[in-house]
Amino acid sequence: MAAAAALGGLGLLRARLRLAAAAAATSAALGRTGHRAPPLRGGVAAAAALPSARRSYGSQAKEEEELRVRYLDDEHKGIVVLGLNRSHAKNALSKNLVKMMSKAVDALKSDKKVRTVVFRSEVPGIFCAGADLKERAKMHSSEVSSFVSRARATINELANLPVPTIAAIDGTALGGGLELALACDIRVAASSAKMGLVETKLAIIPGADGEEAKSIGLISHVVEQNEAGDAAYRRALALAREFLPQGPVAMRVAKLAINQGMEVDLVTGLAIEEACYAQTIPTKDRIEGLLAFKEKRPPRYKGE
Repeated sequence: MAAAAALGGLGLLRARLRLAAAAAATSAALGRTGHRAPPLRGGVAAAAALPSARRSYGSQAKEEEELRVRYLDDEHKGIVVLGLNRSHAKNALSKNLVKMMSKAVDALKSDKKVRTVVFRSEVPGIFCAGADLKERAKMHSSEVSSFVSRARATINELANLPVPTIAAIDGTALGGGLELALACDIRVAASSAKMGLVETKLAIIPGADGEEAKSIGLISHVVEQNEAGDAAYRRALALAREFLPQGPVAMRVAKLAINQGMEVDLVTGLAIEEACYAQTIPTKDRIEGLLAFKEKRPPRYKGE
């Protein structure tokens, strides 16, 4: 049963761990692509002024509110926040929640106005407890297979979004919940957050906290939790802001080159990188980036 709760098994976990090991390089490479982002004034303190999603403390969220999709405005325009909101079930992955996630990710894939996606929990103290085993116990065996396949496909679609994705882990992430976080390019965790995936006979990550998870490459950034319980989310927003000045076309192909290149040998990886770079040469964004650099001004990218 524990193995089933993991939603993807060891194969997907190993793939995600390879991505986790390169998280720092991913962040740096994406940040270097296009125009250099200006430093955030005030460092971590500046993150305190960033918008925070309203959290639900009710005993049970309505089904249509189990995933909250927020398109931020003003200086955060281009950032989309996906918020898990099943407080009564510790954000466990139900059929309805997976369906909503799949729909949201599908919409984000083709939305060129989206520059960065932040995945978080709106329930204090928990990121995601994994699969909803209470719901699963009521499923027919054929339904279980279908559900696991759809959940796995949704996690893979999240991993393959063409824009940088950031997981803000302010609470416990277990099983499929940890896989959700691993599907993101960058993971920010509160130092008190717990992470673990347990298989039938093998405890892979038996309850590592934020610092321990960072030491094995599972987490990109660790922050001290604040009184509001949303320190990881605030740092994630600060990181997301750094992506906004970058050229959108270059950002998309940079992520593609990283994701595909890390799965192949060096020669093939360099060929992938060259092919991705070629896609930026005829774009208006590249011309605008070069002109902005020459004129020493911020670029005005349009995603073309």
